[in-house]
Amino acid sequence: MHSICLNQRFLQPSKIVCIGRNYAAHISELGNDVPDDMVVFIKPNSALGDTLYAERGEPLHYEGEIVLLWEAGSFSAVGFGLDLTRRALQSTLKAKGLPWERAKAFDGAALCSEFVALNTPLEALALELYVNDKLRQAGNVGMMLYPPPAILANLVDFLTLEDGDLVMTGTPAGVGEVRRGDRFHGRILAGDTLLVEGRWTAR
Repeated sequence: MHSICLNQRFLQPSKIVCIGRNYAAHISELGNDVPDDMVVFIKPNSALGDTLYAERGEPLHYEGEIVLLWEAGSFSAVGFGLDLTRRALQSTLKAKGLPWERAKAFDGAALCSEFVALNTPLEALALELYVNDKLRQAGNVGMMLYPPPAILANLVDFLTLEDGDLVMTGTPAGVGEVRRGDRFHGRILAGDTLLVEGRWTAR
């Protein structure tokens, strides 16, 4: 089982619950419709990785996200995550009305920074993603169609969150293709305060 690190403790998520189409500008940039209900898909523990690859059978696309960790009955910690996507395959699957797992749940499809305990209100959280030192994505909880309390209300209606599970809360506009050698720097902030960050170089 793959692990994530929270304050020098290692936890093994049973699953990574992902919220799709949660930022209006991202929905628009991909030409998707605004969904009537919250879009949910799941990545298995085996999707967690440490290495950012530029290809997995086809070029991969990056999506920076605020990632919440569930423990002891609440969202207890936060980290930065990269949700990696085989975009061409995803488009083909969507056009046929088929599930997305082959495009979203492959090995190494979820990269996470370390996690830090949440000592700030959820509504204060924001993310930034720099690629080669240029800001590519920026978003915050106030921009979400489904902020964390709404995400939780939807999820508990049909699944059980277990200690260590991760919730990837969706990506703002600015997604793009990963290119070998690109340097990624993801940051989670509360106002102007940096909470946690992660860095990867694509291989």
